[in-house]
Amino acid sequence: MAEEDVPRNFRALVENADRKFARVRDLPAFGRAQSHYFHKVFKAYMKLWNYQQSHRPKLVASGLNRWEIGEIASRIGQLYFSQYMRTSEARFLLESYVFYEAILKRRYFEGEGEERKDLSARSKELRFYARFLLVALIVDRREMVLHLAEKLRALVDDSKSNFRETNFKEWRIVVQEITRFTKADVDLTYVRPLRYCAMLDSYPASQTYLARFHAKKLFKFRDALLASYHRNEVKYAEVTLDTYRMMQCLEWEPSGSFYKKRPVETKENGFVVDHTLTSGIIDMKLAADMADPSLPPNPRKAVLYRPTVSHLLAVLAMICDELSPECVMLIYLSASGGPAARENVAQPENAVGSSRTSKSKLLGRASQEQKSYKSEPHSNGHKSSGGYYDDYLWLGPRGGSGSNNLYPGDLIPFTRKPLFLVIDSDTSRAFKAERGEPVALLLSPLKPSLENPSSADDTAAALNGSQFTFFLTAPLQAFCQMLGLSNSDPEPEVYDEAESILSASFSEWETILLTSKVLNLVWAQVLPDQFLRRLILRFIFCRSVLTCLSRTEDDDPYLPQCHPSLPDSLSPVSKTVQSTVERLADHLGVAKSFHFSKT
Repeated sequence: MAEEDVPRNFRALVENADRKFARVRDLPAFGRAQSHYFHKVFKAYMKLWNYQQSHRPKLVASGLNRWEIGEIASRIGQLYFSQYMRTSEARFLLESYVFYEAILKRRYFEGEGEERKDLSARSKELRFYARFLLVALIVDRREMVLHLAEKLRALVDDSKSNFRETNFKEWRIVVQEITRFTKADVDLTYVRPLRYCAMLDSYPASQTYLARFHAKKLFKFRDALLASYHRNEVKYAEVTLDTYRMMQCLEWEPSGSFYKKRPVETKENGFVVDHTLTSGIIDMKLAADMADPSLPPNPRKAVLYRPTVSHLLAVLAMICDELSPECVMLIYLSASGGPAARENVAQPENAVGSSRTSKSKLLGRASQEQKSYKSEPHSNGHKSSGGYYDDYLWLGPRGGSGSNNLYPGDLIPFTRKPLFLVIDSDTSRAFKAERGEPVALLLSPLKPSLENPSSADDTAAALNGSQFTFFLTAPLQAFCQMLGLSNSDPEPEVYDEAESILSASFSEWETILLTSKVLNLVWAQVLPDQFLRRLILRFIFCRSVLTCLSRTEDDDPYLPQCHPSLPDSLSPVSKTVQSTVERLADHLGVAKSFHFSKT
């Protein structure tokens, strides 16, 4: 009788765990109030896992398939990943990876005989690969990503052959997505991590000034909202290439030097799980690489894929409501402007490096930009060109209604809290017409600068992601991509030296910012944060690079802007900043594409 109860108890545990899992899956992905639900469903799955582990022979004898065991482990991995997306805590991401990797190594889904002909089992196997791919992408295990992509491609082909009555069109699209994503992201493989690395992004020369840096009120960076909406943008699942780069850029790179392995009792057919750190069962080297308890927590990130305006504002309101008074929130929005806004941008082709720009024109760019900050017109409630209700971000399909328009004025209520805005759009400057409380603004150019002028702006963005976002997250790679240099062009030692040039300059600029007596309070309040300070330094580099490029037409649409203005000592044509671009261009052999002021 007891033996007959084992399968029945197992199925009851499965149903109970699945019900709890469904509740967690249907909860809002944002907000801090759902952690107790996670603990409940996690406890249910651990109980289920331990039960099947203790009664494995009886369950197998009663017909339990290996893919059913894999499905339980996959659900646990999925649960950890969803919690990572809610909290941005690296330990949850690591747990998810370890579980998925265990499933792969133990081949739970690679059944034999009748199991290979089970459509339900095949569907679960496909979902396993798709989910593991997303986790591996965010963990930044590139070799694993390529391996999984190939396995998924082969599995989809096999499914089309063996399940002819089933349409696998959606899975073919998934394969196309990951192929396109990896091609766009691997064409310029990152020599250094996108995450903040203390060894690479912390500059000893400025630490003294940073330690005694004081402003009227300093803000802590704890929350970010990242949203993207472009036609045909590179994406995988619900993570676009742009939001992926920003996600990585706003996380700590673990050094592993402080991680100490614990003695772990491994079991032949099961997982030993420590909820507070890592599962400790498969790849302790991975755990050592990833886990570093000395690091501060990652900023919590709400990642929205193609949100409606109402959804984006609702999430913003929720985060702002929970934001502490001493904290600043980063908002990253990447989207196209409306059709009317695009007509305001001049359309002639941009030929990088095709001619020399006059000295007077080059010197005039910075002063023109500084004046534009101070002379921003206020319409006193009336509409004006570039006003808060003329230009907008378009968060909707083609031919959509006005309800898809996100206007700069929609963000005014949220300026009651400290904000750091990064707007990547061809209508970015509409957000400069400041009302409400002062906010820090980094605004993209209205048009990208392309080495190949025959490439349409939308096409370039669709293939490689946004140029401005790329500069903020991987400045040297963005510089090379803009000028048509691939990873194979510079020799490794040449590339390393280019990184050194940039790092030394960032160190110098950081010291200038920290010692400046004219730095605007808006920037001073966020400067002590490592992530935000790094974005500011990379913006300064991006602005100078695009300012010094040779062009045959008006420069203005191709230049990024910030508000409030940064010190003149770090203007695009200042000797301190321009000399860095000149050295870098000479070092990489692309000086002919630039025109530098000698004044």
